[in-house]
Amino acid sequence: QVQLVESGGGSVQAGGSLRLSCAVSGRTFSSYVMGWLRQAPGKEREFVASISRAGTIKVYTDAVKGRFTISRDNAKNTVDLQMNTLKPEDTAVYDCAAVRSAPNYYTGVEYDYWGQGTQVTVSS
Repeated sequence: QVQLVESGGGSVQAGGSLRLSCAVSGRTFSSYVMGWLRQAPGKEREFVASISRAGTIKVYTDAVKGRFTISRDNAKNTVDLQMNTLKPEDTAVYDCAAVRSAPNYYTGVEYDYWGQGTQVTVSS
C-alpha cells in the first residue's frame, strides 16, 4: 500500500519561506501524478500544485503562482513544495497526495493516497 509521510511544516512570519517534503513508499512512484493540497479550518480542501509523472509539467493555483515551486525526485520517491514569500492567507494544513489515473496536467482534488498533513502558519 502506498504511504506518504510529510515534513517541513511550521510557523513563519509573512514574507518567510518553508519547504515541505513528502516521502512516498512503494516501487511505482513514477506512475503517480503528485499534488499538494491545503485546507484551512472550516474551508474546503484546495488544490495548490501538481506535478506530472516525469516532472515535466507543473501546475499551480493562481494564488501561489510565482511563489511556490513543486518538484519531484523519482529516484528518491519524494515530492517537495518550496514556498516563498508566504502570506497569512497561505495558512492551512498542507497535504501531499498521489493519484494513479489522472492526466499529467491535473488540477483536481481527487487523489488515491494522502499524507497525514502538516500545518503551515503564516503570521502578519
